[in-house]
Amino acid sequence: MTPAQWTQPIGDQVTAVHDGVVTAETLALQVREEIRRREPDLHAWVCLADDLDTQAHRQDHASGTRPLRGVSVGVKDLIDVAGLPTRSGSVVTSADPAGSDAPCITRLRELGAVIQGKTVTTEFGYFAPGPTRNPHDPGHTPGGSSSGSAAAVGAGTVPVALGTQTAGSLTRPASYCGAAGMVLAQGTTSMAGISGLSETLDSLGFLTRTTDDLAYLFGAFTGRTAAPVGSSAVTTAHLWAGSGLDTLHPDMTELLQILPALLADAGVRTDTFAGDDHVRTLADDHLTVMSVEAAATLHDVFDHHAAQLSQPLQALVEQGRRTTADARSAALIRRDQSQQMIREMLADNAIVIGPAAPGPAPAGLSATGSPILSRPWQLLGCPVVIVPGALSREGLPLGVQLIGLPGLEDHLFEVARKLEPLLRSHTEHRAQQPA
Repeated sequence: MTPAQWTQPIGDQVTAVHDGVVTAETLALQVREEIRRREPDLHAWVCLADDLDTQAHRQDHASGTRPLRGVSVGVKDLIDVAGLPTRSGSVVTSADPAGSDAPCITRLRELGAVIQGKTVTTEFGYFAPGPTRNPHDPGHTPGGSSSGSAAAVGAGTVPVALGTQTAGSLTRPASYCGAAGMVLAQGTTSMAGISGLSETLDSLGFLTRTTDDLAYLFGAFTGRTAAPVGSSAVTTAHLWAGSGLDTLHPDMTELLQILPALLADAGVRTDTFAGDDHVRTLADDHLTVMSVEAAATLHDVFDHHAAQLSQPLQALVEQGRRTTADARSAALIRRDQSQQMIREMLADNAIVIGPAAPGPAPAGLSATGSPILSRPWQLLGCPVVIVPGALSREGLPLGVQLIGLPGLEDHLFEVARKLEPLLRSHTEHRAQQPA
């Protein structure tokens, strides 16, 4: 075994454990050592599991094959892990350990994964940042609210981490930290044991080092065997430039301009996205739905601890309390109409591709960046894959998001796994050019 075994693709790690090249315990302890080495700079972890050797030993002595055997996972601190507290990035939550695993954690353990610990989240998954730093520049935000998970994966310290998304909670940090990410379509898996803000909007998500790993993980978790690259039939990528929801950074604008050529190299033609009016309405309606449902979710917390909550979270709850149930219902009716539009647009083996964030991670740690470019797609409940590989002129990651239809996630992986190496090659080529 080489010292870098834990840095290999997760499928290779699993094969090494099954073949006896390395034990799950050794693999997990190597990851733990790297976590501890980087943590003074990253501040990505809330707490680490103290039963790591027991977990790994169980995997070393389990019978049969398991698709995630020995693979280390970080878990966003909105998700219950038995024996560890779920603090949700807040001082008003209980420090008592959770009594049982969330179903998604149970699933990962069944597949052979080893839980390394809990990663930092923003306060109740909203805007107030935690202590996490961006692994590519500690003076820049890692995003929110899956900041700890994205930073840990983006730094390479852990191969897999769980996140969640209500607005742009996974898309944005994946983009900022240079991780591959996926927001599962709503209804894909149980959200029990996960502290969310909005039952309509909350989704589970994954973060990995590469889109190859992401496809492998999704296939293992869902039981859907990922199709090999080249087997899908994506014909068109509708190029979305943000519908004017935010001003794009010049480096993101440049990236969008070269995407048609890169996608052509991947065998996918592009055309211009034609649903801007729908998207702008969806962005507004997302906030309506989120505020009303967050006000209900945090009713008791707000009534008993309002003074200890951040100003943005107080404002969200107050806005939700002012918004009528009829306004929420009207927003959901418009969403349903837009879902029909997107189904028709993507019916012929097509996807949407656009910026995952307005640009690279902003400087400063007092804010987490804008989630506006994720809000419309989150309200639609679409699966989303974030593709890393591109860098800004200053060397900070730039992510693009691929949006598709539930049940057709292979279309997203087909394009993502071709596009990622093309983005990396383009970035390397540009870096070699004279200034």
